[in-house]
Amino acid sequence: MKKIKVGILGTGNIGTDLLIKIQRSDILECGIFAGRNPNSDGMRVAKELGVPVTYDSIRYIQENPECCEIVFDATSAETHLYHAPILEKLGKFAIDLTPAKVGKLCVPVINLDECLKCKNVNLITCGGQATTPIAYAISKVHPEAKYIEAVANIASKSAGAGTRNNIDQYTQTTGEALSFFTGVKKTKAIIGLNPAEPPVIMRNTVYALIESPDIENIYKEVHKIVKEIQKYVPGYRCILGPVYENGRVTTTVEVVGLGDYLPSYSGNLDIINCAAIKVAEEYCKKKWGEKSV
Repeated sequence: MKKIKVGILGTGNIGTDLLIKIQRSDILECGIFAGRNPNSDGMRVAKELGVPVTYDSIRYIQENPECCEIVFDATSAETHLYHAPILEKLGKFAIDLTPAKVGKLCVPVINLDECLKCKNVNLITCGGQATTPIAYAISKVHPEAKYIEAVANIASKSAGAGTRNNIDQYTQTTGEALSFFTGVKKTKAIIGLNPAEPPVIMRNTVYALIESPDIENIYKEVHKIVKEIQKYVPGYRCILGPVYENGRVTTTVEVVGLGDYLPSYSGNLDIINCAAIKVAEEYCKKKWGEKSV
């Protein structure tokens, strides 16, 4: 069974965790792990795994296009704006793990099939992957919801330089994704980096303002979509609700990571990387057929 080669741009927390997950895939193989810092811990991990590395970042892929068919961009929103047209010109399928919003907004449990027809998909943010499906499930029952808010709380230790440098883009892109997938015009996204010791597990709360909600059907839709997400994000679970109080429907989910690169409290890495792997594997199956990969 021939594996499909992929490239990873970015050797930080997300890129390194993604690399380790790819090592377990029956479909994907890392053809190049690309960054600019030869002293990064991610480079050390890649070398120990015997994965090809480069310090020339995207230039290496430009000069060696045969190294990969798919490229995961785990750099920054600003950097992906530079990478995107290059990857398009090279004919690579780009999976963007930054909040750049260049490609089609993608949440696998909601719109995977549509996204596989594109050449660049955007995985929004870790909070977007965790909360958008819940908001989507609620909006299926109550499309007339007046307001939806998503609050993500993650351990400070799990937030690398990329996450910290993209906070503004994070909140904007997540908020826009909430509106895009629900049709609710008024939305808001908030992220908190919690310095508590021991580090907290990633938790995300979705609030929806709804008059006379059908809480029974909301509950059914929310828990239905949670089960679907668990097929590719094993540590995803609903820990509260949905419950209704004072005109507000509240639902809280948490994500326990697989502990591949960072400890299990880093569910924010796990959910976006698991989503990225899901997209890449399904793209391979669609393009090359399940029997050929």
